[in-house]
Amino acid sequence: MARNAESVLEHLRGGLIVSCQAYPGEPMRHPETMAQIARAAVVGGAVGVRLQGIADIRAAADLEVPIVGLWKDGDADVFITPTLEHAAAVAEAGANIVALDGTRRPRPDGLSLAETVARLRERHDVLVMADCGSVDDAIAAEAAGADLIGTTLAGYTPDRPKTAGPDLALIEQIASVCERPIVAEGRIHTPQDAAAARTAGAYAVCVGTAITHPATITTWFVAAINGTGTDSDRKDEH
Repeated sequence: MARNAESVLEHLRGGLIVSCQAYPGEPMRHPETMAQIARAAVVGGAVGVRLQGIADIRAAADLEVPIVGLWKDGDADVFITPTLEHAAAVAEAGANIVALDGTRRPRPDGLSLAETVARLRERHDVLVMADCGSVDDAIAAEAAGADLIGTTLAGYTPDRPKTAGPDLALIEQIASVCERPIVAEGRIHTPQDAAAARTAGAYAVCVGTAITHPATITTWFVAAINGTGTDSDRKDEH
């Protein structure tokens, strides 16, 4: 789906982005399956989808909504589209928006975030979403040229504690100091969470696990039935 930057951002305004990902080794870990889930989300009203991996992005490239693409690779702290070459591959696969680690941590290829964004744009006409974990990350990512600021890594870096639900305080803080659109992402488990994130200042809301990860959703119900509480969080963003 070819769109210019302005139309992509306008399409996402005030809407729901659905993250369609499965973890390695899971039954649904297949590009065609992820593409089918993405199509189902669009039928339900999603204004965009977030897909991980080159094969998954290619499998859903015919969608008529913006694709936020990323490539998780490596076991270092920075593993969400960690290098320029990863970012370029995501763009080449058909993503309209390349999501990458937007923290201030060193990147594996030695490039700064600003260098990564600039060199990516020299090669591809795409938007960049910076997955951040703090206000300082967001400020730095905006200065580096990111088009969107995500709260994806809130609670997954030492900068902030992990909240039970979405980090609404972080969304409010970023909105008060940054001009770029904010995509609220991370631990948004209910429609009420999504609405609260929007009220806090999010331009768009991204939900993954609570919509597209049946293994985790099942554990919530099992835990509730057994009276053992809920296991509503995973180590990774989704």
